[in-house]
Amino acid sequence: MPAVRPPAVAGMFYPDSPAKLTREVDELIPASPEPVRGILRGLISPHAGYAYSGSTAGRAYSLLRGKTFDAVIVVGPSHREYFYGVSLFPGDSFKTPLGEVPVHKEIRSALINQNEHIFMSEAGHKDEHSVEVQLPFLQRVFPSMKFVPIVMGDQNRGLCRVLAEQLAQVSKDFNVLLVASSDLSHYHEYRTAMALDQKVVDRLREFDSDGLLKLFENEEAEACGGGPMAAVMMGAGKAGANHCHVLSYCNSGDVTGEKDRVVGYLSAAITQVN
Repeated sequence: MPAVRPPAVAGMFYPDSPAKLTREVDELIPASPEPVRGILRGLISPHAGYAYSGSTAGRAYSLLRGKTFDAVIVVGPSHREYFYGVSLFPGDSFKTPLGEVPVHKEIRSALINQNEHIFMSEAGHKDEHSVEVQLPFLQRVFPSMKFVPIVMGDQNRGLCRVLAEQLAQVSKDFNVLLVASSDLSHYHEYRTAMALDQKVVDRLREFDSDGLLKLFENEEAEACGGGPMAAVMMGAGKAGANHCHVLSYCNSGDVTGEKDRVVGYLSAAITQVN
């Protein structure tokens, strides 16, 4: 993989024209963010095509206006490649039509310092969209940001805990924003999807990462990025966060009107309320 990772889904999930992408993202991010209590520690954002989940993601990214961070750590699932562990992109930057987003190498090094299951590797990064689709939103609110791209090849409880410990440590040493990239249930009838996704919403509102993992382990709910959501919640929690505010929920049926096989989308803010 080259030092600069080229866009994999530009022109498919979002526009490949810089002007069109800028216009679309700016339209998707509300001018007035929803007020949330506490210090912002993390976000949960969907990763479908912007036509489907962009407005849901935009609700989360609107909270970032006026804030500054040393880096944004984006944790996504691997859709196309299985591997055991947590993979950090080994190159220098990701490129989107809006330009390059450099990797914060000091934070990346800190994340891989303690556990063999967190490593620098190309595994999971080449064609993966879950991290990439977050970047244009971040580029519009943080034009000079650095980030750390992370892909979970396996999402079992042990790896979630390992990653959470490292996320908590770097959250104490650096001013970072944690972002979990995930969609919810896939290809159920509309009302079935709503019921499945509500279980996830309930666990998030209760700030219950253990209960969230149990839902997925018992196949009582679905999320392609369930591991990233749990790891970010746990890591943020160990660093002081104690609240999750669900900002927006919808599914593809709300957008297209086709309700036989839908995909669920959610955004949320993870905060520290003293």
